[in-house]
Amino acid sequence: MARGMNHVFLIGALARDPELRYTPSGTAVFEATVAGEDHLVGNDGRERKLPWYHRVSILGKPAEWQAERNLKGGDAVLVEGSLEYSQWEAPEGGKRSMVRVKALRMEQLGTQPELVQDAGGGVRMGRGMNEVVMIGNVTRDPELRYTPAGDAVLGIGLAVNETWNDRQGQRQEKTHWIDVTLWRDLAESMKDLKKGDPVLVQGRLVNEAWTDRDGNKRNSTKVEATRVEALSRGATAGQAGYAASPAAPRQTTSSAARPQTGGSGPSRAATMGNRSGGLDIDQGLDDFPPEEEDLPF
Repeated sequence: MARGMNHVFLIGALARDPELRYTPSGTAVFEATVAGEDHLVGNDGRERKLPWYHRVSILGKPAEWQAERNLKGGDAVLVEGSLEYSQWEAPEGGKRSMVRVKALRMEQLGTQPELVQDAGGGVRMGRGMNEVVMIGNVTRDPELRYTPAGDAVLGIGLAVNETWNDRQGQRQEKTHWIDVTLWRDLAESMKDLKKGDPVLVQGRLVNEAWTDRDGNKRNSTKVEATRVEALSRGATAGQAGYAASPAAPRQTTSSAARPQTGGSGPSRAATMGNRSGGLDIDQGLDDFPPEEEDLPF
């Protein structure tokens, strides 16, 4: 599998004051929630404001340097980073996983944009930037489905490789398992993708609420694609897809209408909840690995 591409760019407001903590081994972890709104036009021609809240982490010495800048809730920032996949053993048994943003840099904006007060006591930027660009390999043959409203939807799992040299100069490799959702024309144009095909995905980072088999509320982070390019090594070489109106339907849809986009992480026989437009500031912030988990660089 070729080395992947994994870039995230966010412009938003700090929903509340960021925090600096340390793992048991002494690794500094700077954590912040960056919040904004995507303004998208649906098939009906109406503009929709879709709030988003994304947890962002900075590790090691850069975390301490970032904490010294004394950023506060409401400050507008630019974040450049990548999507980080983590898996751990849950205290109640079984494995849990999550995807979050690992920041490489965080810069405060020189101007203060419009802020929207959140129902949970925080803020978000009225208009922001929420963009993801990745190259990876499709993890399974996707299945095209349709919502009750007739919208085509295609869920694909993407395996994105990351390689780096550790402190001893040894080459390390990790695979990030990312779920991607394609809608309408884009979904139909890419329905012939096969397991192993390399693709470029451009889109926006979204949060979704869902319910597991035991009735527990869970939250997941995935990418809603606005453009997909099948690269030359795959069976669909040269095919490209575009979405003129990527916004998903605002109504709740059942698990039968949505693709199961579980990648190689734990399976989710789930009922999907409302999309990110219904998120509160604290939704999606409770499923992170326990603080005693050590974090790699």
